[in-house]
Amino acid sequence: MNKKILFVDDDANLLSGFQRTLRKLYNFDIALGGEEGLAKIREHGPYAVIVADMTMPGMDGVLFLEKSRALTPGSVRLMLTGNADQQTAANAVNRGEIFRFLSKPCPPEILQPALDLALKQHELANLERELIENTLAGCVKVLTEVLGLVAPDRLGRGQRLRDSIRLLAGRTGHGPLWELELAAQLSSIGYAAIPASILNNCALHEPLTVAQQAVLRRAPQIGHDLLASIPRLEGVAKVVLYQEKNFDGSGFPADTLAGESLPAGSRLLKILNDRLELEEEGVVKQAALKTMRERRGVYDLTLLEICFACFSDFLANSISSHAVVRSLNVSELKPGQVIVSDLTTTEGLPLVTVGSRLTPMLIERLRTHAEIGSLHGHILVQDAIEPAPSAA
Repeated sequence: MNKKILFVDDDANLLSGFQRTLRKLYNFDIALGGEEGLAKIREHGPYAVIVADMTMPGMDGVLFLEKSRALTPGSVRLMLTGNADQQTAANAVNRGEIFRFLSKPCPPEILQPALDLALKQHELANLERELIENTLAGCVKVLTEVLGLVAPDRLGRGQRLRDSIRLLAGRTGHGPLWELELAAQLSSIGYAAIPASILNNCALHEPLTVAQQAVLRRAPQIGHDLLASIPRLEGVAKVVLYQEKNFDGSGFPADTLAGESLPAGSRLLKILNDRLELEEEGVVKQAALKTMRERRGVYDLTLLEICFACFSDFLANSISSHAVVRSLNVSELKPGQVIVSDLTTTEGLPLVTVGSRLTPMLIERLRTHAEIGSLHGHILVQDAIEPAPSAA
């Protein structure tokens, strides 16, 4: 657990005093002024606690703590001040997110409890962040596994969209990247609530009734409602909701949102999804670009051009021309391996689609079908090779 402290002040004598009185109690560094403090953070940070003087020449304490927050947002910040008026205090709290104000001179019997409390606050914040992140990761894993069981073809599509949006976002500068990747990966999570009869018809490319089409169109709303209830996934949920919305505002959902007011992730997904559908129909490269350009009002044209510049042929795919393809038994499969050829049941329903990365639950599903004799074809896999992120 990080318990380092940084003291920043323009008074060298005061900093020397901290070294004499606190060196046996805490692990800390000192910095003479704001610029040196920022350099310390870059070179030796992050720090659990940062203590800064309010009145320093060149860069005052408020500006320093504001800049330090950008470099190390998890640090707990304290301010030493001789006279903090109301406006100064408000600026410090709003811009620097100050945990405590300490009056100068600050005797050890006041400073030490404040430092102990700040260290404890940092520890609690870290524990809470780890709990949330682990819970979030667990939720995403469960949702992914459920999607793989209900609609394995959509799981493979989501994995491909995730890898593609990673490259495309690097060129467009949109983010945060983790949010875009999750939205792409879980873009079809609403299919988990779609009746199996409709999903089977889709998988077998059989025509749908008008009622079935209406149910399928609600998948983004279902996905949004599911994701919006998970802490920190509100932005992901919104991207999923608007992924079928056209740039001119037409389409689902039927509201007034349009143009650049639509989430950037939704505009990216709309382009990637439709391009994938064209690829599946055999329309690729310049023919696909021409087709999409002619769809007036459907796409963000700037992002459309960048997409085709990023992917001159097909979209990002987990299959590599450099990795060895192996034929394996179900007992030899491992999570992360990439399926090189579609796997279906003996009735023709998809189990795992080409390009999908195996998960523990997908392997278990294949094992079950193999045991009852309903697994059709050979299992061809290759080890995964992570795509390199595109330069911004």
